[in-house]
Amino acid sequence: MSPASVHGTSGEDRDQYTREESRAIRRRSLRLLGSILRPLKGLIALTAIVIVISTAARAVGPTLIAFGIDEALPRAVNDGDWMPAVGIGLAFLVTGTLGSLLVGWYIVLIARLTQAVMMELRIRIFRHTQRLSLEFHEGYTSGRIIARQTSDLESIQELLDGSLNELIDAILIGSFTLIMLFLIDWRSGLILLGMGIPLVILMRWFVVESQKGFRATRVVSARLIVQFVETMTGIRAVQAFRREPRNRKEFGTVAENYRQANLRVFRLFGVLDPGLILLANVTIGVVLLWGALRVADGALAIGVLLAAVLYVRNFFGPIEEVAMFLNSYQSATAALEKVSGVLEEDPTVRDPEAPTPLPAARGELEFDGVSFGYGGGRTVLADCDLVIPAGQTVALVGTTGAGKSTLAKLVARFYDPTTGVVSLDGVDLRELDPADLRRAIVMVTQEAYLFSGTVADNIALGRPDASAEEIRAAARAVGADAFIEALPDGYDTDVNKRGGRVSAGQRQLISFARAFLADPRVLILDEATASLDLPSERLVQDALQRLLADRTAIIIAHRLSTVAIADRVLVMEHGRVVEDGSPAELIAAGGRYAALNAGWEASQA
Repeated sequence: MSPASVHGTSGEDRDQYTREESRAIRRRSLRLLGSILRPLKGLIALTAIVIVISTAARAVGPTLIAFGIDEALPRAVNDGDWMPAVGIGLAFLVTGTLGSLLVGWYIVLIARLTQAVMMELRIRIFRHTQRLSLEFHEGYTSGRIIARQTSDLESIQELLDGSLNELIDAILIGSFTLIMLFLIDWRSGLILLGMGIPLVILMRWFVVESQKGFRATRVVSARLIVQFVETMTGIRAVQAFRREPRNRKEFGTVAENYRQANLRVFRLFGVLDPGLILLANVTIGVVLLWGALRVADGALAIGVLLAAVLYVRNFFGPIEEVAMFLNSYQSATAALEKVSGVLEEDPTVRDPEAPTPLPAARGELEFDGVSFGYGGGRTVLADCDLVIPAGQTVALVGTTGAGKSTLAKLVARFYDPTTGVVSLDGVDLRELDPADLRRAIVMVTQEAYLFSGTVADNIALGRPDASAEEIRAAARAVGADAFIEALPDGYDTDVNKRGGRVSAGQRQLISFARAFLADPRVLILDEATASLDLPSERLVQDALQRLLADRTAIIIAHRLSTVAIADRVLVMEHGRVVEDGSPAELIAAGGRYAALNAGWEASQA
């Protein structure tokens, strides 16, 4: 099992993993991060140099203060020699200014680095999810994909934008502080190291517990988005069936779970923050007390004691920033796990390594011993042997679940057969060049999806270089020209989101025009006339009879008026073809198709 399968559609909402699964997920996330950062090595190196120099310049401040108090100030007071004091003052001013300027440069560099990483992640997610097979998208809800591209990436950006900056600064300040403290007073350095033991224990506890907490918040957050997106997407059904109270209750439950998950995380900070303050105050108190005793004995200069206290304070100051980093880190780690899980998903329908070109397809289809079951489950299509000659129009009829749409999806290569071969002009679809396959086979479904843009843009989806006259000719061929011309701006009318400005039947006609303009050799119509009223259906049927000439066509329809234009009818039951012949032959035979036809004619009386 691949790491992707651990975190893919089956395990997306889990918040508990085995130790081996957690390691696999962590390795997967690190591989993703490494692949993104590798091309940015130069920018990372420059950023590191800038922040190291900046931190060193800031860390030398307390030492300069100690030297000024213990050496320069007595010489100025006792001997009238102000040069050391002036030199110390100028050195403090120069190092402080240099540190500030470099901090500003570092912020710009880290912003460039962050945006480069986020840009690459966004593009990878979009590009990869487009490439994934239909099986993934039918099992992975749109809300979860939106969560990957929005809230998860926002968590990662929050980490890179601010928290990572704070962590690096805290680590460098802490390291330089400890080094300088040992150089001026190693005894105070030992006290600080000794306090590091409870500090490590406290931070370790927080890391372990917050990792569980933030992973839980990411899971519940994704559920919240899914609930919202699905409700708003299906708002018509929600209002039609009065599901508002039930949805409100379900959403309230998920929202409450999200609130509780966040509260559990904040309770951890309720322990961490006071613990850090207590450790800092105890350490400063011990250093100050022991230092004061040594100052009284003349074993330690007062300036060194002041510098030691400043260094201890500076050491613990950024620890709070480390805690905030851990806050963002755990959230971002959980988000990166989700993102890397999507990016590790492999298409179930793979492009061939050495594709076979088919620039001019004739349109002959053949099923040779084809069986198929979704996700390797129950067999939907069993031992199918079928030949559809080029130019023949075939209608698939049968009860719901008989396997009609599955057969069509195999022809369009949205899925690959579990066993057997589906071929076009003698070439296995799995070996066919993807560009030739998509040019040769076009599928029109009942869901006529229109993208944002004009009517002309939507018709030209498969042929962006088509001329305005070619677009109009395709629309006229399917009877869509009249209603398009009646729109406010004709073919330049913006269809609005998801085609909201046109009716369902008009959207279907536009999708027909889109398919006809693409001029495929094989045209699949999967319940494509279901949204049309009778006058529109007659127009489309007339257009189909003209445009399907010399083109292989597979028509799936419950309306037998659409089936009447077919040369051949296949009646399917339980994944098998049980009747095969022309409409007239099957009616005369008195079998299943004859019964379906009789029932349809009775319904029209």
